[in-house]
Amino acid sequence: MHTTCGASNVSFGLPNRHASTANFLSMAISNGMTSAIMNPLHAEVKAAVGAAEVLMGNDQDCGAWSATNREGADGADGASAGRRGGRRGGRRARVEGS
Repeated sequence: MHTTCGASNVSFGLPNRHASTANFLSMAISNGMTSAIMNPLHAEVKAAVGAAEVLMGNDQDCGAWSATNREGADGADGASAGRRGGRRGGRRARVEGS
């Protein structure tokens, strides 16, 4: 059976609510929750969900975790949200010279 919850409801009104939400989601995933309604822009929450997916065996060969957390990837090495390393743009920007 698939389950979904509104993750931010558990920490509404609490200080440091992203940490509470992150820990709640990790615990919920370990107990079988399959999806959550959450803000994907909170790095702490995303990291906790990714780690739980690895530990539960849902991230095959740790591929998503490795892609997200390898050196130089967005969000790796404590990079702040919105700051990117490496190249900017995409193939189109490089070809068009933007």
